[in-house]
Amino acid sequence: MLSENERWLLSYYRASEIQGAMFFGRVAKMQRPGPVQADLTMHFADEAQHARWFTECMESLSVQPLKLNDAYQDDYLKTAGPPTNFMEILSITQAFEKRILNTYAKHLRVPGTPTPVKRTLQRIMRDEKWHVEWIKQALRDMEPVYGKEHIERTLDRHTAADKETYRKFVNEHAERIDFLLQVKGEKAA
Repeated sequence: MLSENERWLLSYYRASEIQGAMFFGRVAKMQRPGPVQADLTMHFADEAQHARWFTECMESLSVQPLKLNDAYQDDYLKTAGPPTNFMEILSITQAFEKRILNTYAKHLRVPGTPTPVKRTLQRIMRDEKWHVEWIKQALRDMEPVYGKEHIERTLDRHTAADKETYRKFVNEHAERIDFLLQVKGEKAA
């Protein structure tokens, strides 16, 4: 069975994946056709697919996703400020994708996690790893325009914003995610 807190967290993951799909769809639409637009298109398609997989996972456990209006990305913009260019969009996305991979990996280690949840997380993590890699390469390709040091500083700023966003998330939802925070050897941030 799925606990009510795990149902909430899977619904939260799902809401974040939906928001990511919608965002990257808009960003892809603004790009010129080419390799970056193709990667963005794959990225938003993956995010939409992940939301569907979370839905199917919960339904296989005889529960419906909860309707949640907030997603993790909402707090990113409050903490980091809105991105001012495409490089900043990719930088903040890189920090976010690494957080998601870490969170999903942590969730996999929670004792008693139902098998459908584990399978869904593992399936999604394969795509998330690709997201990290394509963005890393795209940022590298932007070095002649923005400068390697500027990109590194931007990544550092967004990584710090990620840590602050996650700290706030944990503080706000500790009772909902206590099972995730109890993974042996893991810290909240």
